[in-house]
Amino acid sequence: MQAYERKQLLERVERDGATVGADIPETITVQGEAIDLRTFVFEIKRRETVPAGERDRVEQAKKNLRRERNDRLEAIEEGDITRAEGEELAQSIIGIDRALNALESLGPTDLEREQKAQQAADRKRWMSFLKQALGDDDGSTRGGR
Repeated sequence: MQAYERKQLLERVERDGATVGADIPETITVQGEAIDLRTFVFEIKRRETVPAGERDRVEQAKKNLRRERNDRLEAIEEGDITRAEGEELAQSIIGIDRALNALESLGPTDLEREQKAQQAADRKRWMSFLKQALGDDDGSTRGGR
């Protein structure tokens, strides 16, 4: 493969909108193990949040996918491959990116922590409202009267 062909493939893979319209691969081989990637992603995505028992599995899957993406990217950058092999690698990287985007966009994984954060934000808004209503807000009583 020529240097300019490598550059084109790398640019395509790194493009911001590369994953738009891309499909998650049905299966993918990660470190010698075949994974039903599309099924895994859809199984996790159909839930509103990642269940406690699945968190480690999802985090490990994301870690493995990132590692596999980097390996494939390196093969395009430095490997002794043909243009067709490079195209195949580029498509697989885009598919991995699509799967990673889907997994990264999952809802909160710790419901208790999310609930506490929501309650703290509600208290803060309530206190701010009370200060404003009672005239204790820094900006409402100074300079205007």
